Amino acid sequence: MDRDDHPASVISPAISASRASDPGPVSVNSPSSSSSRRRRPASPTATKTFVLDTNVLLHDPACIHRFAEHHICIPVDVLSELDRFKNEMTERGSNAREVHRALMKIFTNKGASVTSGVPTDGGGSIRVAVYDPEEARKHASVQSFQRIFHDLDKADHRILACTLWLSEQVSPPVILVSKDLNMQLKARAVGIECEDYLHDKVEPREVANFDIARVEISQHELQRFASSGRLALPETRTAGMVVNDYALLCAGDKATMPAKLSTNGEFVRLLHTPESIKVGQGRAIKPMNLGQACFLDALLDPDISLVTCYGQAGTGKTLLAVAAALQQVFNRTYHGLTVSRPIVAMGQTVGFLPGSLQEKMRPWLQPVYDALDLLMRPMEGVQQGPSRKKNRFMPEPQQQIAAPAAPYDPLIQQGVIEVEALCYIRGRSIPDRFFVLDEAQQLTPLEAKTIVTRMSRGSKLVLVGDPAQIDNPYVDSRSNGLVYTRQRMRGQTFAAHVPLVKGERSALAEAAARLL
Repeated sequence: MDRDDHPASVISPAISASRASDPGPVSVNSPSSSSSRRRRPASPTATKTFVLDTNVLLHDPACIHRFAEHHICIPVDVLSELDRFKNEMTERGSNAREVHRALMKIFTNKGASVTSGVPTDGGGSIRVAVYDPEEARKHASVQSFQRIFHDLDKADHRILACTLWLSEQVSPPVILVSKDLNMQLKARAVGIECEDYLHDKVEPREVANFDIARVEISQHELQRFASSGRLALPETRTAGMVVNDYALLCAGDKATMPAKLSTNGEFVRLLHTPESIKVGQGRAIKPMNLGQACFLDALLDPDISLVTCYGQAGTGKTLLAVAAALQQVFNRTYHGLTVSRPIVAMGQTVGFLPGSLQEKMRPWLQPVYDALDLLMRPMEGVQQGPSRKKNRFMPEPQQQIAAPAAPYDPLIQQGVIEVEALCYIRGRSIPDRFFVLDEAQQLTPLEAKTIVTRMSRGSKLVLVGDPAQIDNPYVDSRSNGLVYTRQRMRGQTFAAHVPLVKGERSALAEAAARLL
């Protein structure tokens, strides 16, 4: 479908724009175009001209500052499209307004020309390209384009025609940067070089492997680590690892011990992994595998204030995070627990559901409520055996027995457990709380930044999710807020990351996650 029918569908995930373009797009120029100016292939280090699509500016308003020495052209039709979104009270509307302010600041400098362009800090330039259909028809490439795409009323087609026209006026290469996959396909069909926006997109290797690193050591080194709790290894044997990364030290197949890389470059023993966690009169939760043991260590370490966790369904991400949070809240390490989950996009409100904020959020946060109930409900309160079948001939009792309150209801009423709607988090400052954000892979990078910057002193933020399960049409497995936060915070002394691989929900759930 075209963007004109569904405007929101083009604001997809994010990426940077200095990657080499795909070789050899098919040209649709007519035979007569051979007499036109031939474009010489540019060297890899040559200055490029990038034409920005609307969705790139809406995705990252600061993208106009990220092209270094290259030139930026913004078609005037892109400004018209931005005008359609500027009044929205959403993240998209906010980004459109920010783009307008940034461009006004650039072009209002003394002597600046909107159409001729102004220099950027990186040595390139930025300008607005005004497409003139009559002038553009003089070029054979534009004539061929108009024979294929007759409807120039569509914004997509005008932006493509403008890009072709610019490629006839400036030195090559001229590259269209778009996050709309359909736009990219159209561009390649008519011989336009096209790229995705790659600035905030992580490398494929960052999300390709969820396994905890294995470090081979000798039997003597393993014995020394077991006795002292510390082991220093040369950097050549810990290549690719950063502070707070977890590893399995292996001396053969059976002699293994988990460890964490400390700030001084030594492996240290896991000091914060208990045998089990029990909240009040609820059931005890034990780490069932290596990944869960490492995850608990990060959750309970007071020196780590940001934890990210990748894991497929059933690996225990949410349950362990809530369990560790409640234990520390009960021990008065934190003043309370805040839990939330994206409602597809952070900018959307939750007003379409009736009731209070807690009632509106309950359908989205039901997995968290399930975890709270499992952790806090006393075992003796569970009904044993099947209930007696109701006799439809017996009269109904005069008084209905009220359903027992959930064990976490008093904590919610007292504000110890807080349900947060992400659409209202902007501007907040959250001190001394344990904040669990479930399904964080549904966030965009800018939304993730908004949440991380809300954390005040004494708070801990835990982002959990599965990068392979994306429902938000605007992000993908390499450009969502979870993987972006992990990649940008990697190596900070206050941040840790743990991948979970093995599912513990049930054999059926584990098989379904792997095979379906």
